[in-house]
Amino acid sequence: MGELTDKIKGNTNEAIGKGKQGVADATNNASLDAEGKKQEAKGKAQQFEGEVKGKLGDDI
Repeated sequence: MGELTDKIKGNTNEAIGKGKQGVADATNNASLDAEGKKQEAKGKAQQFEGEVKGKLGDDI
């Protein structure tokens, strides 16, 4: 995947994760909250990967 693709996927996963956490807080659902936190962390990792690719080139 390229730099831009990683960043887009990262932003999407972060937003969905935060949304799940919001619903979890409103419904008092601990399982959904954990799932949201996991997805948000995945998104942050994808964004970081995109940033690294941007600095080192897409060839890595």
